[in-house]
Amino acid sequence: MAVKIIITSRESGKTLGEVLSARGVSRRLVTSLKRTEGGITRMGLTIRTVDRVSCGDVIMLKERDEKTLEPNFKLDVPILYDDDSLVVFDKPPFMPVHPSVKHQGDTLGNYFAARFPGIAFRPVNRLDRDTSGCVICAKSRYSAAKLQQSFEKTYYAVCCGHPPIEGRITAPIAREHDSIIKRIVSPDGQPAVTNYRIVARNEKYSLAQIHLETGRTHQIRVHFSYIGFPLAGDDLYGGSREDFPRQALHCSLVSFTHPQSDEEIEVSSPLPENFCI
Repeated sequence: MAVKIIITSRESGKTLGEVLSARGVSRRLVTSLKRTEGGITRMGLTIRTVDRVSCGDVIMLKERDEKTLEPNFKLDVPILYDDDSLVVFDKPPFMPVHPSVKHQGDTLGNYFAARFPGIAFRPVNRLDRDTSGCVICAKSRYSAAKLQQSFEKTYYAVCCGHPPIEGRITAPIAREHDSIIKRIVSPDGQPAVTNYRIVARNEKYSLAQIHLETGRTHQIRVHFSYIGFPLAGDDLYGGSREDFPRQALHCSLVSFTHPQSDEEIEVSSPLPENFCI
């Protein structure tokens, strides 16, 4: 996968290394590009990172071919946004993002391999198997590094009961002893902060709009269970499955700075029908 960088007037006169560093290209990636034939070129000719660049120079970064996942052409996942740098999928519930021992061939990664052959699978954000919504996947290491610095997410969740209209949950999260999957609030855990606002209610449930300040495993699920209002359908953390067959959690919106154009982009996924309480 090749990435094109056009030098701006502000970057003119700087060394290529300075430009790449300012654009978020890691030293590890630069080292890999240097070891790849034709990895870093200007106007088709090899350029060193110590060389100075001028406004309008076109720099091409050609990454080494990497291992890709086994494609599954039978899968079908809606695409919300797609260009040469990235794709945003609308992941359905019950589909894992990555292959695992129990899931070989039925993941978002396997669909990505079928849809974009020869490109390594690089999800920028990850969702649990039963969580639905937006998943950003970069099409190069350069794009992945840039997107990691800028993306934000908005979640919606249906929780059991009626929590306060808005709140900020600050509670450290750790893995539960002797469990690979389950997390708990623990003073020995990693800092975790969840902000929410209730936007709808009925007699049994509340619909919360959620923004995270941290990204711990199962953070939303653990935090809402901790304050006494577990997510509907989330029986791992005490939620009722009476009306929801899975945890009622949906990544509804992602926003990011485009790795090539620096344009601010928002991509949204509609709420599942049963979230409209």
